[in-house]
Amino acid sequence: MKNKKNQKVKEEKRHYDKGQIFVKVMAGILAILMLTATCGTFIYALIG
Repeated sequence: MKNKKNQKVKEEKRHYDKGQIFVKVMAGILAILMLTATCGTFIYALIG
């Protein structure tokens, strides 16, 4: 009986909300874009 309850708790912990995943992916993409823009601006300033 306890094993079934423990399995349910573990399954619930693994479950991710689609909204949470979307927000994390978008945050990662935006962070990469910000870093790329910063590096590009820095390189442009050094060359120009």
